Amino acid sequence: MSKSLEKFNVSIQDSKNLLELFIKHGKTDPEGFEVLKRAGLIMALTAWETYVEDRLKEAVEQRTKLVKGSSLGDFVRKKLDEELKHFNTPRSDKTKKIYSDFLDIKDVTEGWKWSNYEPQKAREQLNQWIDIRGEVVHHSKDVSANPQPHVVKKSDLEKCVTFLEGLVNAFDTYLENNL
Repeated sequence: MSKSLEKFNVSIQDSKNLLELFIKHGKTDPEGFEVLKRAGLIMALTAWETYVEDRLKEAVEQRTKLVKGSSLGDFVRKKLDEELKHFNTPRSDKTKKIYSDFLDIKDVTEGWKWSNYEPQKAREQLNQWIDIRGEVVHHSKDVSANPQPHVVKKSDLEKCVTFLEGLVNAFDTYLENNL
């Protein structure tokens, strides 16, 4: 198990805690506690983004340990740091590209296989969750002006957390076996 996976497991707990708070208090003030589900989704996908970045750094560190301290090693780490400053919203295609660029793994998303997920379905589902996150983050809901169904349902947050846990575990196992 990578250090990045350990960190993800701690980070994803924030989403689970927010969900539990919603379950516990949401019935008393549904609109007031609605924010917990949106925040939980944002936190879950932030845990994913952090995992993708940290795991890449960890793998690059592992691959370049023989040149650590040399101009080549310094160049690779500097280039990775620059790239990660602009790397956000790690959709499947962006994740595939950055792992290909820095680790020479043709398609890291081919390792996204577990339970009822094959790589193509996992890529599509990840991108859908990221799209929902974008909707939540960039289009705040004004209930008074335009009452609509909530963007994030309790079951959505549960599914997202479960999906990301499966994805990260499959991803980490794949990397452990292919580095």
